Amino acid sequence: MRYVFIAVLLLLALAVNAQDEYTTKNRKAIGNFEKAKQYYLMMAYDNASAALMEAGKADPEFIEAWLLLGQVQTDAGNIEEAAAAYRKAVEIDPLFFPNVLFFLAESDRMLGNYYDARVNYEMFLLMPNTLGKMREAALESSTSCDFAINAVENPVEFEPVNMGPNINSANDEYWPNLSADEKMLVYTMLLPIDVNNPVFRGNRQEDLYFSMFEGDAWQPARNVGPPLNTPDNEGAQSISGNGMLMVFTGCMRDDGYGMCDLYFSENRNGIWTIPRNIGAPVNSKYSEKQPALSSDGRTVYFSSDRPGGLGQFDLWKSTLGDDGKWSRPENMGANINSSGFDQSPFIHPDNKTMYFSSTGWPGMGNYDIFLSRRSSDTSWSEPVNLGYPINTHHSEQGLIVNSRANRAYFSSNRLESMGQDIYYFELYDDARPNRVSYMKGKVYDDETGRPLGAKFELIDLETTKTIISSSSKPETGEFLVVIPVDADYALNVSRPSYLFHSENFAFDKVYEHTKPFYLDIGLKPIKVGESITLRNVFYRTDSFSLDPYSRVELDKVVGMMEKNPSLVIEIGGHTDNIGTDSHNITLSGRRAEEAMNYLASKGIASERITSKGYGMKEPVASNDTEEGKAKNRRTELKILAK
Repeated sequence: MRYVFIAVLLLLALAVNAQDEYTTKNRKAIGNFEKAKQYYLMMAYDNASAALMEAGKADPEFIEAWLLLGQVQTDAGNIEEAAAAYRKAVEIDPLFFPNVLFFLAESDRMLGNYYDARVNYEMFLLMPNTLGKMREAALESSTSCDFAINAVENPVEFEPVNMGPNINSANDEYWPNLSADEKMLVYTMLLPIDVNNPVFRGNRQEDLYFSMFEGDAWQPARNVGPPLNTPDNEGAQSISGNGMLMVFTGCMRDDGYGMCDLYFSENRNGIWTIPRNIGAPVNSKYSEKQPALSSDGRTVYFSSDRPGGLGQFDLWKSTLGDDGKWSRPENMGANINSSGFDQSPFIHPDNKTMYFSSTGWPGMGNYDIFLSRRSSDTSWSEPVNLGYPINTHHSEQGLIVNSRANRAYFSSNRLESMGQDIYYFELYDDARPNRVSYMKGKVYDDETGRPLGAKFELIDLETTKTIISSSSKPETGEFLVVIPVDADYALNVSRPSYLFHSENFAFDKVYEHTKPFYLDIGLKPIKVGESITLRNVFYRTDSFSLDPYSRVELDKVVGMMEKNPSLVIEIGGHTDNIGTDSHNITLSGRRAEEAMNYLASKGIASERITSKGYGMKEPVASNDTEEGKAKNRRTELKILAK
């Protein structure tokens, strides 16, 4: 429940020792009540409930029995029975113990009886001598009831589809995660330790499972296996966009820092490495759990009860530096975190939209799913409840959204299924993140064909900020880079001793699809005669003036020149066949000179740079198409001396 019930009802009962102080004189009722108190102390809830029912039968007006029965049923998790008991006590005498109105209201709200709950919260607030913290809670919960009533009257689109027997089983499945290309699904399954004794509560442990999408269907799920899965619990995981890095939650482990810690493992040639504790300062003597990785695997968001938060559990984030160390976690702030429990974050690959579950913001009852949108590097919008019936009076956690931004995945046991299953549904427009695409392929040595590990940077050409930083796998050269489709980007691929490779991705504001890009990239060794196209150097139409967006690429050239101080280069300008030959020679020459001057302004010695205009003499594509002409309009960098 959202608020822990204070066992004041039991304290009241224990404080009454003399039989003549009970509200009943019936000896059978009193005897059963006394037995129930002892059962309750031993947490024998079934026995306590049975004794209290007998006490109520002996004297239906015995209010203490109904009060204690409500507390017993609450602690046992039988909320409907608890509400019935509290309601009976209120009918007998609401002034005998006014706090029961709060408990009844909480029970009704957990059952989705929002109108009744609001009435009882309001009655409780009119009562004298009630606890201050409970009054604050009642005010907040009454606001949530207003929200819930309106949400039920104005439902959002929601048609969940069970993912079927290849994913779901008779066991519980939850915490789904997808790779950016939607080819890999990873999730947690709750398994019996002893298959011959599947019901016992302690006979459970969590393992990680995965399924691959092949053809037009998800293939039968498989256990990830050792060394990732162990006799301990492994779960609440998150994977990077390329599916090569996983962070998960491990609790009560020998190498742990606190109750629960974050662990990570890398997929190398299809095999997961031995999980390692992510270490301090991310993990602490408190609990860190339910991680969410950014698509490039360099930022992890998680839930923790560490000091410095705003509530019971807050959301925090840490970023991986170029030195391989995680930064000291930062609290996500008051526009994300509440005074309650804020958990199960998911950061969409657009790196701007976060979904999480909370008990502290106005909602339907227990954990509701919210979304918040990044408005700056450090600021997030106030969260928006995803609405009914996505959220209900049940607990909703662990929602994710695919890269195409149209489909959400979540787990639930509120629908007809074999326990908790994973479902998907089409997400309504207002709750969707920004669409993203991705580029996928291999990096290799252009001369030998040898696979290369290389660094990828996706840079916003307007802000010059690096949006995503990633790398290809050294063993295979394979890579997957997520590309948001809401701006113009430069993709820079680099490796020491090689010329960098660049690509340009320009998306207009009405880009309607997320068609992926497939490209194998051959990096050229730095040697005399080699050249590359600077695909993110731009000029104004029929002008030699540099577009401001060009500074991102030219700054990369500056960095390469600084790392290779003996390098001498030529900047060459090229045009399509529109215009006269003399005009294009002049135009391309002035453009190349402008780029050269920029490099010189950044401190590159003039003797290390020359420029030349080639006009339309060296086309790389046919000028018969607009696409070919665009390729011919280019700026090249050539190595003259090393």
